Amino acid sequence: MTDKHTLAAHNEIAYHTSLGYMLKLSAPMVITTLSFTIMQFIDRWMVASVSTQALAAILPASFVSFMPGGFAMGSLTSLNTFVSQSLGRGHSNDCSKYYWQSVYMGFLYSVSVVIIMWPAAPWIFKAMGQPESIIGLEVIYLRIMLYAQLVAVINWCSNQFFMGIHKPIITMCASMSGQVVNIIANYILIYGKLGAPAMGLAGAGWGTFFGVLVAACINISVYFSAGMNKKYQTRSNFKIDFRKMKDLLAIGLPAGLALTLNVALWGVILSALIGRFGEEALAATSAVLAYTNLSVMPVVGISMALTAAVGKIIGLGRKDLAIKQTNLCLKISLVYMGIMGLCFFLFRDLLMSFISSDAKVINTGVDILICAAIYQVFHAARTIYGGTLRGAGDTLWLAAISAIGAIPILGLGGYLLTILLPSLGAIGPWLAATFSVIVVGIANHWRFRSNKWKSIDLFKQQSAIVPVQAEPVVE
Repeated sequence: MTDKHTLAAHNEIAYHTSLGYMLKLSAPMVITTLSFTIMQFIDRWMVASVSTQALAAILPASFVSFMPGGFAMGSLTSLNTFVSQSLGRGHSNDCSKYYWQSVYMGFLYSVSVVIIMWPAAPWIFKAMGQPESIIGLEVIYLRIMLYAQLVAVINWCSNQFFMGIHKPIITMCASMSGQVVNIIANYILIYGKLGAPAMGLAGAGWGTFFGVLVAACINISVYFSAGMNKKYQTRSNFKIDFRKMKDLLAIGLPAGLALTLNVALWGVILSALIGRFGEEALAATSAVLAYTNLSVMPVVGISMALTAAVGKIIGLGRKDLAIKQTNLCLKISLVYMGIMGLCFFLFRDLLMSFISSDAKVINTGVDILICAAIYQVFHAARTIYGGTLRGAGDTLWLAAISAIGAIPILGLGGYLLTILLPSLGAIGPWLAATFSVIVVGIANHWRFRSNKWKSIDLFKQQSAIVPVQAEPVVE
């Protein structure tokens, strides 16, 4: 009996740290994030054919809308952590309870954001020093994105829930369906097809709204399905639970702050600095970020899967296995993003010519792609280690290091470069942006190797009931 039990435990450990396990868990999320990024790329490609002003406007407006949206999305990643750890502990009933607390908080937050930011939109872009020629377009796109975020709360919560219970294929199917709708709606509304008016950049915004709506309908339908209800009581755990809200916020608020600083504020600061050099520089930055998103988003998908895997393995009481899971994901990501960086460098002229016909935009973008090529492997490290630290609940660290990367390094450093070395043009802020990614990547590596995250116990006030054996099944 002892030998059989030891063999079964060994096999389970080997499975949870195997390439096959991580690929099964991460593949749907990689497909989801990559398809979303392709959709964003198509958005910018379509918008670029309308005008350089539209391509320049979509970047700052997207980052500004992601300031509140990213904070909510980051905060809700704690749902993945609590759901996956509850699953590993054998408390499946808690999974849906955490889900509803996230929905309640997310919707209330999004309504508040719309009320505040809708009238403030023109002032925001003027304060950023954006060119007058594109402020009107930025305001229109931002306001549509704010409406989309009201619906997106369902998607944000559902994605983290399904990832936490290790059923990412549901998220993949819902997201891809929404993205197909988005692309079709973009084509109709941007260019005015099938009798619709040609709306330009606004059409891209409404296309996103309809895509988000379709994905939300699919997600909530599956969540309420008979199978989900049988295992997780998804139709009955509606009760407001302030204790679980407190749990989610304790881990989620730092995670939300980290994502806001790491992506949204980072992008807003970069856009503000680049905006000093005109709409062509902004358009070039928008094009480059469209390409860098294609490189990093599959790694973001792996990171999301890693958060769920680490959460579950910690719930099983095996924090040591999280190291093996992380190292495996890191190797894959470093190779992939290293290849992408090489492609950015070698084919930068071709890449820029594909997305824009404006000579100034192309020439600026070619130089910026060199910066993007340099930081790819560090971006991989930042993203993968961040996934592990989130799974362990080490979100305060992520918030702190993200703040350092965004504010003093990119913000202050980029500003000084624009003042002291204005001849660098848009490359000045991009040099600061590259250095910020490198610093955060190295810092997250150090934090992971320090093993401080192992001392975190999210359920220290609750009874530590660990199941004898958890199902290693990924659908």
